[in-house]
Parts: sequence; C-alpha cells; structure tokens
Amino acid sequence: MSRFMKARVAAVDQLSSSVRRLTLVPADEASPFTPFSPGSHVVLGIPGEGRVCRNAYSLISPPDDPSQYCIAVRRQPVSRGGSEAIHSRVKVGDELELSPPANLFLPHWQARHHLMLAGGIGITPFLSYLPELERRGASWELHLRSQDLDVARFPEAAPYLASGNITQHRLERPNLKALLARQPAGTHVYLCGPQAMIDAVKDAARELHWSLARIHHEVFAAPEPGTPFMAVARGSGVEVAVGAQESLLEALERSGVEVTSLCRGGVCGQCRVEMLEGEAEHRDAFLDEQERASQRCVMPCVSRARSQRLVLDL
Repeated sequence: MSRFMKARVAAVDQLSSSVRRLTLVPADEASPFTPFSPGSHVVLGIPGEGRVCRNAYSLISPPDDPSQYCIAVRRQPVSRGGSEAIHSRVKVGDELELSPPANLFLPHWQARHHLMLAGGIGITPFLSYLPELERRGASWELHLRSQDLDVARFPEAAPYLASGNITQHRLERPNLKALLARQPAGTHVYLCGPQAMIDAVKDAARELHWSLARIHHEVFAAPEPGTPFMAVARGSGVEVAVGAQESLLEALERSGVEVTSLCRGGVCGQCRVEMLEGEAEHRDAFLDEQERASQRCVMPCVSRARSQRLVLDL
C-alpha cells in the first residue's frame, strides 16, 4: 500500500518572480489532512515524462489547521522537473501525490530565546514555527536575507510583521558574530539556507565559544543529475535503469521496490540501503568517511554509482 495520498491544488500564488505558493487540500474529503508539528515537511510527487519527480517541501501553513497544507517553491535554474513543473504546468484543480507530514526540524522548546536565520526560500520552515512560538509566549526573532523575496508577501507572516521580531536584509549581509554576541543565554539558533550561510554561522558561534548543540540547521538538497547506470534489487528480483535526471530512490520506487525514506536529501539516513556489489558515488551528508570507504551501503535518495551497476540488498 502506497504511503502517498492524493491532494488537489486549490490555489497558486506568485510571491515573487521565482517563488510560487501552492495551497493543497485533500482530494478525497473522506481522507482529511492531519495537524502537524512546526518545521514539518511533506514529499510532493509531480508527474513528469515517464516518471514521478518527488521532492520534499516545508509546510508553511499553521500547524493546527488541517483543512489545507501550503508550500512555497523556488524555481531552480537547473531543475530535474519538480520546480519547473510547479512554475510552468501545475494549475488549480490538478491532483498530486502527497506524503504525510514528517519532521526533522522541530524547535527546541526548552530554549529561552529562538533565533531563526533564513536565506531566501529557507524562510519556509520558520513560517510554521511562528504560530506555535506565539501561542507558547516564547521569545523569538527571525532574520531573512533575500534580495527578491519579500517576507511580507507570505500571508502566513502577516500576523507577525508588526511585532518587530522580523528583520529583512536585502543587499547587506548581517554581522553574524555581532548578532550572536547580543543573544541572551539559552538561545538556540535555527538555520535554513545556503551551506555557506550555515558554515558562516557555525564559524561565528565557535569564535564566541558557543556549543554547536545550540545550532540547528535544515537543508533540502534535491538530487543532482549524473551518468545513467543499472540498479539491481537482488531480493526483489528487480533490475532497473536509473536515468540521468532521476535518483536511484525514484528509479526503485518506479519499479515497485519499497524503500523507507524521509528527507530525500541525503540528511536523515532513513533510506540507507546495504550494497552487495558495485561502487557508489556518495553525495549524502549522513554517512561518515569510514562508511563511505567501505562501499557497503548507499543513500539512494541522492547518491549514484561510479560503476556501471549497483546490486542492493533489497
């Protein structure tokens, strides 16, 4: 039984030249959406040419409102099909595959202050934080650095714009060390954006002798294209060609091989698969150097093959 359900596109809003907001409602009224926790994401399946492109997107709507789920998607300059389809083909009334919400980026509720730093479309997970932070009376501030994406364009941010807790940085880069230095004791920092931003914040935290246990980040990295290869799921008796534009995970799913997955970005480790033959090209951020060198496991959501085929224990 598929873990995906059907969702209908109820609205499409253009927030900037490169960002669209989708409102999704249950396609079957007898199967309503469920409430979710702040920072949750869903996996959206978008039909393409001969395959379904599945990517993870943060939910931006209020977590306690299961009547609809909202996501925001940036048009990627080099798209495998997902963001391009959302910006060029997806329209009101379309039905898409949708996974139940999952969460790898829950706020640390014991924090005395919550500092959220977003780069561009990285603002999305924090939009679902805000209602719960306010409901709990928590102390928080949100910084967005983007030249073309205005936080005021998000309806989800509207109730909080007058709070003075949201700062938009356009051309200027925030002084990260100064920003961290003025935070009260017990602050936890949440990051979502380019890797360079995440590294810069961690460097500033080290200079100030912060514990990195107080720094949390989320990265949704879509799989990069690569050279086609063959994959064999030995236990299932399935052999499948992995195309240049699809991930190993997508090819296995297309062939009916069930693989547990969560982030689909090489971070969470849920889709780890044991390898029986072949050489993997590791692209994940989960396996350590020893595991990579052993060539005994692979993360099929982002990693590919250096050899002509991989034989998997599936």
